[in-house]
Parts: sequence; structure tokens; C-alpha cells
Amino acid sequence: MQDSFWQALPQPFFIQAPMEDVTDAAFRRHIARHGKPHVMFTEFTSADGLVLAPESGQKTLRKKLEFAPEERPIVAQLFSSIPERMERAAAMVQEMGFDGIDINMGCPDRSVEKSGCGAALIRTPDLALELIRAVRRGAPRIPVSVKTRIGYAHNELSTWIPALLSEKPAIITIHARTRNEMSDVPARWEHIREAVALRDKAGVATLIAGNGDVKDLDDARAKAAETGCDGIMLGRAIYGNPWLYTGRTQPPTRQERITVLREHVILFDELLSEVKSFAVMKKHFKAYISGWDGAKEFREHLMAATTPQEAIAILESEL
Repeated sequence: MQDSFWQALPQPFFIQAPMEDVTDAAFRRHIARHGKPHVMFTEFTSADGLVLAPESGQKTLRKKLEFAPEERPIVAQLFSSIPERMERAAAMVQEMGFDGIDINMGCPDRSVEKSGCGAALIRTPDLALELIRAVRRGAPRIPVSVKTRIGYAHNELSTWIPALLSEKPAIITIHARTRNEMSDVPARWEHIREAVALRDKAGVATLIAGNGDVKDLDDARAKAAETGCDGIMLGRAIYGNPWLYTGRTQPPTRQERITVLREHVILFDELLSEVKSFAVMKKHFKAYISGWDGAKEFREHLMAATTPQEAIAILESEL
């Protein structure tokens, strides 16, 4: 395992989870300004796309992966079931300057699984290990990590985690549900403790992070203490709360919510308007615009905006 930034982090460390059409360049820049986690992840990105797309498609994917220095350390999350493509994509990501590469082995989306990627890799551990080796061949200077689940249809940690540990990734992040459970049941954090015990038994330096239903930093610290894991990955808790990683407990005012949403839309316009539909930005509106009289009506007005410029004007009219 490469010496890496992972080993130098304070414990417990906090990671912003990769979320499709959420943790894009605008979102990451926005969070970095208001309260940065210890580690940022990109959206999950197709290694096949990076390698096989025509020039225009590669330009779009690379634009979505662009990052600023203030986002460091930043990890690019890739998915593929073809080791040769993963190797080539890893080399491209290393050249782009990322601090690490994470392999998605937990996504339950059927379109992703159809090609043998994401959570489907839990069923093909030999291929999963070959993908780790492929990333190392392509990007030998940066650490490789894995994000996965406790199993596919049932808890498979006793076999799945030792298999992954045999390749000594820098860190394994475990969503404390099976693939089949999606997010329909509460995360079972006792299984994170089980994964830590398996790591300790293996005697390797791989770090273990837990993920699933983490509400805030106090909850994250409590879960780390209960399970003995090294870090915590937070996901949906960030919605409408760019101050999450500051540990702030005071609720934001109406003006603060509108102000930070305006900043977010401006960043989207500057960084992503050429490669992403403005519709993906709208999923943030409800998270920001809520909690006061008239918020619903204002949000409906905002949802009618068809461009970032229209949304910015509407937001500025309320400040």
C-alpha cells in the first residue's frame, strides 16, 4: 500500500460521500468555502467513458472532474468491470493531479450493475481484486481505496472484507447495508465494528470508514467511538447545510440560506453550465429553501427558473 495522505489524517476523519449529480465541481467548491471535510470525493465517474468516449465526451467528463486546490485532498471515484479500462482511466486521473482513486463497489443502480460494476462486484471478488491491481498499475503514485456494502443479499463481511484486505487498499469505506436493502432499512453499524475486527485480525494497515444514516458531526464521532472505525463518511446530511463540517449547531437564518444558495448557483453557472443541465441544480432548492413562512411559495417560484441567471435574479430579489 502506498504511503498516502490517508495515514496522516486525524482520527476520526470525515469524508464527504460521492453522490451522483450532487458532489460535482460547483458543490465541492461551495462546501470548501463554508466548511471543508477532511476528504472530498468526486461523483462516481465511468472509467469506460474516460477511455472510450470521443473527444467531445472526454472533454465533458474531464470538465466534471476538474477541481480547485482548496478541495484537496480529493479522491476521484471510478467504476468499471474491465481491468484494462480501469488501468488506463487511473493513469488519466493520476495525471489530472488527484490525491487518490476510489473504486465504486457498492452502487445498487441496475444500469451500473448490468455491466458488472458497483455492487455487482461483491458477487465477483476475483474481478474486484483485479480492478484494485489495475488501478495500482495505472496510477502507482497515488493510493487506491474501495467503497462498498456489507454484502449483496445478506451480510457477507466475513468473506468479502478479507478478500479486499488481501490487496491492502489504503481504506475501505463500508455502507452499513446490503445491496438489496438499498437505503430502505436503518444502517446497521454493528457491522462496521465487525469489519474493524476483521481488519485487525488480518494485521494490515488498511483504514476502515463507516457510512450510512450519519446525521451530523456529533453523531459521526459517536459512531466512530462505538465501532472503532478510523473515519466516517457523511452523505445526505450535507443537503442544504454547507456548514456541516464546521460542527455548527445554530440553525441558519432565512437570509443565510438564500445567500448560500445564490453562491451555489453562481458556481454552477461558472463551472458546469456548459456540461450539465440546470435541472440537476434544482434538487438542492428544497434543502435550502424551507423552514420559514412563505418558503414553499418562494421555492415554487424558484423552481420555475430555466437558467442559472433567472434563479440568481429571483434569489437576489429576496435579499
